[in-house]
Amino acid sequence: MNPARREPLLWLQLLGLAALPLEILLLFLLFAGADPGPFPGFERLLTWAIGALGSAVLFWRLPPDLWSVLILQVPLRGRRPEQFRLSALQTALPLKVVIALGAALLLPLTWWADSHAGMAWAWSPLSSSPRLVVLLLCIPVLALIQWQWAQVIQSLWMLTRSAGLVDQTLPLTQVQAAEQRLNAGLPLLLLAPLAFAEPAASVEPEPKVTPQDQQEKPEAIAPEPEQTDSPSETEPVAAEASEPAAEPLQADAEVVEATDEDHEANAEALASEDVDVPQAEASGADAEPEEEAVVHEEPGSEETGPEETTAEAPQDTEEDPAKQDSEDASVVDAGGAVAPEEKPEEG
Repeated sequence: MNPARREPLLWLQLLGLAALPLEILLLFLLFAGADPGPFPGFERLLTWAIGALGSAVLFWRLPPDLWSVLILQVPLRGRRPEQFRLSALQTALPLKVVIALGAALLLPLTWWADSHAGMAWAWSPLSSSPRLVVLLLCIPVLALIQWQWAQVIQSLWMLTRSAGLVDQTLPLTQVQAAEQRLNAGLPLLLLAPLAFAEPAASVEPEPKVTPQDQQEKPEAIAPEPEQTDSPSETEPVAAEASEPAAEPLQADAEVVEATDEDHEANAEALASEDVDVPQAEASGADAEPEEEAVVHEEPGSEETGPEETTAEAPQDTEEDPAKQDSEDASVVDAGGAVAPEEKPEEG
């Protein structure tokens, strides 16, 4: 941002645009205070040359100080570096040419005001005054108009410069500012710089969510349900899955047949061995205690209590040997229900 825009005095200088019409009106009333002399053209030209042209030449050599309002000015010791940088830009040639152009505009204005001043004779503060007095009072008014014009042009010039140009300009020293600028007024003016809020970063407005968008959002976010295969498609899959399972079943059937053959062979061997079993059982109750011991060692005996085992034991002793033989024979015919390892224990 251009530091000139932070200077309140430059904005105050622009009020000179409103003061210029009032100053021209004052010049018109002053010329109305006396009648034109024998050489009115020469008088007007002389007045303009001293008041407007003379001040323009002075302002070309010593530009009016930016920090002066003719009555008051900012003291040199109280000026900031930015103010000295802006003062250094007053030597630009285009700026000087535009200020000097103001003096050229004042010549036709002075001629018109003096030739038509008789219409405001009744309102003139110098009515019935000598012509010389009127001309002498018009000279400072012309210089004031030229000063005001120069300050307005300079303020506009500084406010329109780029920040980079101001930063690259070398600031004036206090000595240079005192010698190379026309400092008019009492050094009593001190104004704080203006504080402008920096423009915030542009934030894109969030789009407004309508009820329809809210309803559409869950549908868009929700995952699509997995498509299940139809029954017609699952049946071939099940058939394909069952085919590889048939082979292990066939293998199991072969294993079962092999085990059945082994059991039959074991049953035949046991049948030959059981021929001697009745004789051993008929010998007495020696085999019964062994059976009871085997019954107690079986893991399935945990379900039955001790009372049942003791109750069954006497019943077994009372049975006839012939009945036991028949039971053993039925067991053998069933395909060896009794494990081959248990028979040698009974023998």
